Amino acid sequence: MTSSSSPSQDTKRLAHAYPEGLRADALMEEDVAWSHEIDGERDGDQFDRSERAALRRVVGLSTELEDVTEVEYRQLRLERVVLVGVWTTGTARDAENSLAELAALAETAGALVLDGVIQRRDKPDAATYIGSGKAAELRDVVLETGADTVICDGELSPGQLIQLEDVTKVKVIDRTALILDIFAQHAKSREGKAQVALAQMQYMLPRLRGWGQSLSRQMGGGRGGLATRGPGETKIETDRRRIREKMAKMRREIAEMKTGREVKRQERRRNKVPSVAIAGYTNAGKSSLLNRLTGAGVLVENALFATLDPTVRRAETPSGRLYTLADTVGFVRHLPHHLVEAFRSTMEEVGDSDLILHVVDGSHPTPEEQLAAVREVIRDVGATDVPEIVVINKADAADPLVLQRLLRVEKRSIAVSARTGQGIAELLALIDDELPRPAVETTALVPYTHGKLVARAHAEGEVISEEHTAEGTLLKVRVHEELAADLAPYTPVSA
Repeated sequence: MTSSSSPSQDTKRLAHAYPEGLRADALMEEDVAWSHEIDGERDGDQFDRSERAALRRVVGLSTELEDVTEVEYRQLRLERVVLVGVWTTGTARDAENSLAELAALAETAGALVLDGVIQRRDKPDAATYIGSGKAAELRDVVLETGADTVICDGELSPGQLIQLEDVTKVKVIDRTALILDIFAQHAKSREGKAQVALAQMQYMLPRLRGWGQSLSRQMGGGRGGLATRGPGETKIETDRRRIREKMAKMRREIAEMKTGREVKRQERRRNKVPSVAIAGYTNAGKSSLLNRLTGAGVLVENALFATLDPTVRRAETPSGRLYTLADTVGFVRHLPHHLVEAFRSTMEEVGDSDLILHVVDGSHPTPEEQLAAVREVIRDVGATDVPEIVVINKADAADPLVLQRLLRVEKRSIAVSARTGQGIAELLALIDDELPRPAVETTALVPYTHGKLVARAHAEGEVISEEHTAEGTLLKVRVHEELAADLAPYTPVSA
């Protein structure tokens, strides 16, 4: 093996090869001159001085995605979640149904459910919700499945959230936070967004947390000076104060929006237009029923809380009586009280209505539980005195035995299918019978020059008979007292 020349030998060789004047230039060009004798045995590629100093791109490190499907998946990456429930009352089937509903909520929010576990306890553990031993087992489940979030089927206290996160080392949320997240995704109107924001701040206020310097005290509290004397506020106190200010502002905005809806409601009352409210469990088919009855064109989707914003549409009974039909927000078991308070102005449509269509999913495994959950919320908003018709929807997909059981237990009920139209005609006739009727029955011979009174009788009352005579229109109607007073001058003497 031939060794490379030493520096002294290279200098002697250059001295013989070049004249004295060119020797310095040759020495400067030594880095760029290459010969097999000198450079052939060097390791690796040799670069110019400028190339050695420049930035060099390392091939093969780019993670840029060229496949469109991979790009979309990265942008819409689903959270991988594990569900946790505590079974305190009822049967194991009830606990499993509750966890299955939590899984549906998680999927609606955009999560991928990997696993679900239930812990049998008399009451949730005050520290970690499921107990320290089971929390360690839950950590093993999280590691095994590769989950990045744990969702608990209940409302956790701030201490339980912190303790469970410390054990599992992943993000932990509860049922309330999950429902609030779904509402935030689906709220479209200005009022709906404001109501969701208020509920989120109410939920967030006692759960504010900080880490390290974020909890330290701010300088302030004095009248100036070098370090502004006094301890000042902590960062978390400042955050809480700002949230309270935002909540107060949000309540004022919602109150202003409530005034606008109240004006519309008073206009309907002034015109004596009966109102019907559609209430029911989420995904029971309320919007589908509204579309079937009125052709409203409201969004219909097989998802929980697909529509949040109330929709009011005009409808007409088979006998020609006008009424309004209002679609309300869906309910769910253990509906967070923050939402009940925030959406109270929207739910007032139920309390102020003349009739409630209580829609229940006939194809659900436990429709009786849905009925109980909705009635609990109706009781909270003070609508227990409003007449109710139980509308068992999705009759085409329901078990016939379940339908028979519900129709036998619920005396004022009817089975329909908003998808196929089954039972819709019978429902309209039932609404016509149940709507409040005007109190005064009268007969009037209205001249043809006063056609507005005839139109009001059709719009605001119930026309029993109508006959056109030479003197005018002979009406036998049932109307409210104000319209009866306007018709009184035209009452025939024989009547």
